[in-house]
Amino acid sequence: MVKADAYGCGLAAVAPALARAGCRTVFVAHLSEGIAARKLLPEAAIYVLNGLPPGAGAAFAGHALRPVLGDREELAEWAAVSDGRLPAALHVDTGMNRLGLSVAQALELAGDPVIGQAGIDLVMSHLVSAECPADPINVRQAADFARLRAAFPSARASLANSSGTWLAGDTRYDLLRPGYALFGGNPEPGRPNPMRPVVRLEATILQIRHVEAGETCGYNARWTAPGPRRLATLSLGYADGYPRAASGRGRALVGGVPCPILGLISMDLIILDVTDAPAARRGGTATLIGDRLDIDTVGQTAGTIGYEILTGLGSRYVRNYVE
Repeated sequence: MVKADAYGCGLAAVAPALARAGCRTVFVAHLSEGIAARKLLPEAAIYVLNGLPPGAGAAFAGHALRPVLGDREELAEWAAVSDGRLPAALHVDTGMNRLGLSVAQALELAGDPVIGQAGIDLVMSHLVSAECPADPINVRQAADFARLRAAFPSARASLANSSGTWLAGDTRYDLLRPGYALFGGNPEPGRPNPMRPVVRLEATILQIRHVEAGETCGYNARWTAPGPRRLATLSLGYADGYPRAASGRGRALVGGVPCPILGLISMDLIILDVTDAPAARRGGTATLIGDRLDIDTVGQTAGTIGYEILTGLGSRYVRNYVE
């Protein structure tokens, strides 16, 4: 999965790295993402998850992209373009109620000439609650998908996302769709993360200042110094994708020392209490993701998920890739 600019990590670097590692099939969300991926991966099979917009068949064909078709209108429109020559995927909804044909609709299409005319070479669905192994919906979805697999024996099958790869039972089939886990996210929440961290986020300290008891900082004076404190202002804010909801809750590491975020996070700046971090200095760095601050922890602290933290990483960062 390389949608959302490869989960905020940068498609231009990630896609070739995955190709070098042996990946031959990728998934994106939109046509525009597919076009960008095709420039980087001339030989890959590229599936576009959000389906076939009306009138977009020629653009898909021109860039050798494979639409993930989720209703009869899409099937008919792509069949007219493909005539069996250009592949596509069939998306079946087994519980998400988001995109895709219902299980009953898909089973009705088994053996219909439109399946061959649309070049269906992959049947797929999406797990609703794979990160919760005890959720009974996983069992029901797996059973429904087994029926679909049997109904379309000539097509490959794909069900498992990152968390689905770790589920017990038969969810793996022919093609896995790992995304979040590729970028260091924990596919098994509540258990030790089997994945290595990928992203490290650092910001420059712009200024160090001293405040006395009773002084405040940030918009609306949300924080008041309980005594003499040493503050550091970072060159990073919510415009860079670091969530404002982490205001007064999040932490950064300076010289390995956890330093609380004070007051409200601004558009371009964050204030830290670095009283206990002797390494803090103008021009130094603070770590906001990395070491003990993994992306899942950062997301949880901000009342969201690590996916949102990753995909929200802004364009103003300098991205350094290490192999």
